[in-house]
Amino acid sequence: MQKQFKELTDCQWLKVKKYLNNHKPKKHDIRVILDAVLWITRTGCQWRNMESSYPKWQSVYYYFNIWRTNGTLGLILNELVKQERVRQGKNAKPSAGAIDSQSVKICSFQSEETGIDGGKKINGRKRHILVDTLGLPIAIHVSSANTSDAVGGFDLLAQTEHVEESLKLIRGDKAYGKMFKEAASWYNFEVDTSQRPPSEKGFIPQKGRWQVERSFGWMGFYRRLSKDYEKTPQAAIAFIQLMFINIILARIT
Repeated sequence: MQKQFKELTDCQWLKVKKYLNNHKPKKHDIRVILDAVLWITRTGCQWRNMESSYPKWQSVYYYFNIWRTNGTLGLILNELVKQERVRQGKNAKPSAGAIDSQSVKICSFQSEETGIDGGKKINGRKRHILVDTLGLPIAIHVSSANTSDAVGGFDLLAQTEHVEESLKLIRGDKAYGKMFKEAASWYNFEVDTSQRPPSEKGFIPQKGRWQVERSFGWMGFYRRLSKDYEKTPQAAIAFIQLMFINIILARIT
């Protein structure tokens, strides 16, 4: 994990350049635009307080919005995940994954898809992620905080077309019970919600599930994700995608 934001190197830029060639700005280098978006993701700065070394925030936001709405960020992330898995000696597509959720507070003036998580006493939104055994995302969804984990999990299942043939097992906690298991069976996924023995005390990483907790931990290094600052859940998903993109690119030297 990088301790501070660093702009893309030539090697890192080559990994994503081909996916952005159709959106070249007339006045700005598209690489600089992407650097600015990743800088926002890491530092958590407001759009209107964009660093002066980058183009005006309106230009940067314009392309962020394009990449978010046309699926460019999702495409880049899926391809980078495949490449990273192969780099680490695994198959390009996962056979097992882990699922969990995280409730986060919202900032002022947000009203779309918000609610109160009664268990954690958080007024905000809930992030649902399904990751592989490396902690890299298979699917991402953002809902109101009062959405149950199982219901949020349905939206994750709907995003598994690209791994449906390879994915066999999903591990989760007891929140992903009968209703979720039945839905997962439609995709031919097995769901394992076994818990640690009651006799074991203290924190013990659950086999096959600690990776998803680590993925949530990575979000703590990205100031933009410390709360949900986004007006829409779709924008919130985009910044989670950008975080994972940045993490994978940082591993390329």
